[in-house]
This record gives sequence, C-alpha cells and structure tokens, in this order.
Amino acid sequence: MSSPGPSRIVYVIDGDAAVREALARLLDAAGLEPRPCVSVEEFLAEVKADPMACVLLDVPGAWGGDAATRTSWQAIAGKLPVIALSSSDGPVVRRRAREMGARHFFRKPVDAAALLDSIDWVAHGDARDAPL
Repeated sequence: MSSPGPSRIVYVIDGDAAVREALARLLDAAGLEPRPCVSVEEFLAEVKADPMACVLLDVPGAWGGDAATRTSWQAIAGKLPVIALSSSDGPVVRRRAREMGARHFFRKPVDAAALLDSIDWVAHGDARDAPL
C-alpha cells in the first residue's frame, strides 16, 4: 500500500459519533487530515473544493437532504471523489451510493488497509471508472 499523502483532507460524513471518531483516528494515524461531519448539510457548510480532498460518506444514514441540499451535493460531488460506507449492503444501497457519486463502496466494519488503499486510489484519479 502506498501512502495517501500527508496533505490529503478526508471529510468523514457519518451520523454515528463512534464511527466518525474511529475513522478520524485511522486517517490521522495514516498522515491524513480528517474532517468529521455529522451530516451532508454540515459537510456542505464546511467543504472547500480542494483538489486534495475526498469524502467518506455513510449511505444511507448521512443523507436526509431536501432538493436544495441534493443540488448542492451534486455540484460538489462532481469535484471531490466519494467513497461510500454502509452497515448494510444490497442493490438499493449501492444504487444510492452511485447516485451520490461514490467511486468505491465498503460495508462496515471497514478493513483499514483496504480503505486507505481506496483513498490513495481515488487521490490519484485511478478510480473514476471502477465499478461499485
């Protein structure tokens, strides 16, 4: 596994505080800069279209948006790579992840090495056409 790089910002959107904290510790230990957010709305209020950023998104838990939130999400999701996480799996969850712009999908609990590899992969633009 190659290092994702010390300046990479990773937004962690998950409604579960324990998950946000665990992912933030993992990302910090890997030399990344975690930015935990409780919801998509909080993320949208904080996000900067930084080319050195990506998003870990809890699907479907973090999504509760209205039409304006969905429009804002679509505008930013096209600029930042999204990696979906979910405690459940199946066609509906994976479809929702794709609709939200996810390039990769992981079922929780997530293997730390695989997640860090995925962040490294999307950081270098290699995952644009990877299937979910």
